[in-house]
Amino acid sequence: MKTFFENHILNLDLHGTRHHEVELIVEDFVLLNQDSFPLVVICGNSSKMIELVNTTLKKIGTNFEETRYGRIRINNLL
Repeated sequence: MKTFFENHILNLDLHGTRHHEVELIVEDFVLLNQDSFPLVVICGNSSKMIELVNTTLKKIGTNFEETRYGRIRINNLL
């Protein structure tokens, strides 16, 4: 897991992250960086990872969209 800026947008790359770690990592990333929306989470090609991120984002109440397969942009908190 690493974070980096691309086109002035903060990204979280979940490559190498274990499934049981995803909820806490994504929740912390969004809540700690909510002053920097939009944010991007890179899940890769794992449908399970994408599902885990989607579930977490719904749980914490975010407006998000999958801009391409494996890449989710978080626009704001609801």
